[in-house]
Amino acid sequence: MKSKYYDGTKLLSLMDKNGEKPEIYICTGNRTGGKTTYFYRWAINKFLKNNSKFMLLYRFKNELDNVDDKFFKDIKNLFFNDKTLTYKKRENGVYCELFLGKNSCGYATAINCADNIKKLSHVFNDVDVMIFDEFQSENKKYCTNEIKKFISIHTSVARGNGKQTRYVPVVLISNTVDKLNPYFSALGITPLLNKKLKYLKGNGYVLEQADVESARKSLKESAFMKAFSNNEYVNFATENQYFNKENFITDIKSGKYVATIIHDNKKYCIRENAEKGILICGKNVDESYPLKLSLTTEDHDINYVLLKNNSVLISTFRYYYEMGCVRFHDLDCEKTFLLLVSPH
Repeated sequence: MKSKYYDGTKLLSLMDKNGEKPEIYICTGNRTGGKTTYFYRWAINKFLKNNSKFMLLYRFKNELDNVDDKFFKDIKNLFFNDKTLTYKKRENGVYCELFLGKNSCGYATAINCADNIKKLSHVFNDVDVMIFDEFQSENKKYCTNEIKKFISIHTSVARGNGKQTRYVPVVLISNTVDKLNPYFSALGITPLLNKKLKYLKGNGYVLEQADVESARKSLKESAFMKAFSNNEYVNFATENQYFNKENFITDIKSGKYVATIIHDNKKYCIRENAEKGILICGKNVDESYPLKLSLTTEDHDINYVLLKNNSVLISTFRYYYEMGCVRFHDLDCEKTFLLLVSPH
């Protein structure tokens, strides 16, 4: 009988697009499906079986308070009633050491502590796996230079044991709340996503879009959610939210011309339809319009300017997209627009 909760067995068994073992596993999906529960239990079981220590990642230092309850309370009640988990803050709270009973089983730290962790890398040479829950921020509050700090922490952890770098897989877990999050942007994932996609294999990573039907049905049928059925947040909680605002294909071509974009030797236009309050990305390009943007240095040509010189305009485009106010002539236009507005 198929479980009504998430099972990450297949994700963890996948090879990346090169046929090699990935070091980044990404799991996204609707709420209450059991994603976090699965991977937290998996980490504890790995420790019990192989003495494999884990590291929990959070974003900000204050999130390390009460990390024992945040990590263990739910899975203790479900699977480990005879176990206790405690923690001790180390190095003035830069990281916490976790103890299952009397045995050290892992650590927890914040991405914003990357510089401190770099100086303490020798402490973490026994970490075998890292887990970052809620890597997509519901309120879009990320660390400054988050990807740089994330890479720094992994580099610090993956040192030691006589090796310049060790294989230390990272599991990224999240509800589908921010398609333009810095991780998808850095990995080039954003323009590849669509609602039908189940698994995605990239260079060194694999991704699963977990759609747990029982979780969606249970939430929708609760009296509380029914009371707020007209609220936008209910769609976020029960569905893969960023797909509610995508794939708005249209044949509308009218509107004030805003800019021309070039990518992979293809040209696209952006128009503003003030009457409908939307932007439209299409292919009916006005070659005479002066503002022309190139997405990459490879696309750069005479009369085109690079994106970095128009950051304010790009931020405006991104705001329109996040508000669900962008339409596309086809999927090719959508992918190009997502490349345009993804953080660079």
